[in-house]
Formats: sequence, C-alpha cells, structure tokens
Amino acid sequence: MRHPDYPHADSYQDRHGKPRWRFRRSGRTVSLPGAPGEPAFDAAYRDALEGREKRQPAPVVRLPGQTVPRSLKAAWLILRQHDPEWQALGPDIKTAQTRIAERFLTTPVVEGEALTFGEVAVEHLRRKHVKALLAARSETPHAAAHLLRVIRKLVGIALDQEWIEIDPTYRLKYRPAYGGWKAWPDEMLDRFEAHWPIGTTPRLVYSLALYFGHRRSDVSRVKPADLAETSHNVVQQKTGKALTLPIHPNLADVLAAIDDLPQREFVAMTAWGKPFSAKGLTVRMRDWTKAAGLPPGYTLHGLRKTLGKALAEHEATTRQLMDVLGHDNMEHAELYSREAEQKKMAAAGMQKLMNWRRKPG
Repeated sequence: MRHPDYPHADSYQDRHGKPRWRFRRSGRTVSLPGAPGEPAFDAAYRDALEGREKRQPAPVVRLPGQTVPRSLKAAWLILRQHDPEWQALGPDIKTAQTRIAERFLTTPVVEGEALTFGEVAVEHLRRKHVKALLAARSETPHAAAHLLRVIRKLVGIALDQEWIEIDPTYRLKYRPAYGGWKAWPDEMLDRFEAHWPIGTTPRLVYSLALYFGHRRSDVSRVKPADLAETSHNVVQQKTGKALTLPIHPNLADVLAAIDDLPQREFVAMTAWGKPFSAKGLTVRMRDWTKAAGLPPGYTLHGLRKTLGKALAEHEATTRQLMDVLGHDNMEHAELYSREAEQKKMAAAGMQKLMNWRRKPG
C-alpha cells in the first residue's frame, strides 16, 4: 500500500507478519525505519528520495602494536628506545624485566574485560592500584618486588615526559623477607663434598658458585683466561659490573686438579666437552644434590647466599659484601649483616640472663 504523502513509499508485511515500509524507484529499493511521520522514517525517506546512500559508521580497527598516548605501554616503548639507564643494563636483566613488563602490560585490569594495564593512562594510576597489584602477589614476594621495580621505571618515564607531576610509587616499599634461596648449612656442604670429591665436575661447579658467589650465568661463563694466580676477573652477566675476586685456597685446590684447564673454552664443561648453559646448571645441580643425599631446596644460587652469610658472620662490612657479590643496593647486602648481627646480639643478650631465676642447687 502506497502512502499519499510519501511518493514511492509503500508498506508490506515481513515474514513475521510485521508491517514494514520501503522506498522503491527505478528498480532501487531502500528499507525505511519506523512509520511515516516519525523522525527516523522521514530522514531516511528524504535521503532515499534525494539519492543519498545511508552511511554506516566506519568500524574501529585496533592496529597491531598501537599505543594509547600517555599510557603505561607508551612509557614502556620510550623506556626501551630512549632511556640511557635501560640501555646500560646487561642482557639477562633486560630479558627478565621485559618478560615482567610485557606480562603486566597485557594483563586485564578487571578479569574478563578487554582493557589491559598497557592501555591505562599513567595519570590514572594511583597508589592504591599499585598496592593492590603487590598484594595480589603476596605469595610470591620476589615477583612483587620485581614488578614494583618495573612500574617505577614506567612512572619515571612519565615524570620525565611531564605526563604526571606526582609519583604514585613514592616511598612505596616492598622488600621480600630474607628468604627464598636457602643458604647451605655446614652439614649440607660437608655431605656434598663427601659425595663429590675434588676432580669431579659437580665439585668444580659447586666450588665456583660457593667461593666466587657467582650466579649461574657467571658460573657457566668462567674462562681459564679470566683466572690469574690469585684472582679472577669477571664482568657480571646480569649487572654488567666488573669485579676482581681473590681465589680461595679451597677453590685453588679444585682448579689445580683440572689437568687440561688451559685448553678448555670454559672452566666448567660437560663430560662431552660442551659448555654448560645457565639453565642447564640449575637442572644438573638438582641431580647432583639428590645423588649426594641432600633434601630438596639446596640450589646453585643458594651457594651464593651461603657465601654472603659466611662473610657477614665473619664480620665483613656491608661494603665488602657488596664488592664480593657485586650488589649495587646497600640494603640488599645489609640483609646478610643484619641476620648475622641479630644472632650475635641475641646470644650476647641472653648470656646476661643465664643466672636469672636460677635456683640454688
């Protein structure tokens, strides 16, 4: 049925029996919304009468790698491309921090929602948000501390770029307790040495970690050329810090037992003459400690902590601890000193009470 006031417009019933309107002229058909007299109908009718196509809004397409301006992800891109402190980091620490940052930036702000932390404008990041992120990682305190370190770098970029004026992480601390990697007690050291005598590869790797305090990445990279008669020169893989370390007599005994040391590419080599990878050393140490009858938890990195603990207990200063282990953070080195000092002071304090409430006879 045509409408007298709307030439070329007629009504019909769709397959559900519902009345519809359409505009038909010169073989062209355009659906009209609503009914004659309604604003949407009249606007669509005028467009059809005048030959104008109905324009659909262009779809919003998210381009790969796009970055929201002044967002956390934008700060991350600037950090990696232009920050001199980032460029000075060693490859291992860059890789670790990149993994932490990208996992954080791609995490949804709210579970099940599309918005990620990378898309959040830095100016919208509040102290309470950072605290909530850390609280969610309370069972993995080292992961929380590493995340806070990365967020601080991103906030620092935002401050430099003058996107924000207030640092939401200012004086926010999240320091893991002195735990994690276990130091080896003397009983475990003795048990390992009894099972793996001088001349074996496990004893060699163990001695490099214990008497140099090396991380696994540095243990795997010690070269004969780095060893002098009484010292060892190393550039730490993680920090890029250059150290010269004395060779402990016990380590000297272990090294002296290697007949082909000058011909080796690296000091620690597999039985097939291949270098150890850093991750491979972790796995092999797990096997070696198990074979020696040690319970789980005594690791290659734990030997580094063992050296730090021994230094503190033998009254090495914080500065000496830092220079042996290569720490840049004084607070980190002081963890060893504080524990050793606590034991000593507690023993001295309790000694004063030995006769307290003692009964004669």
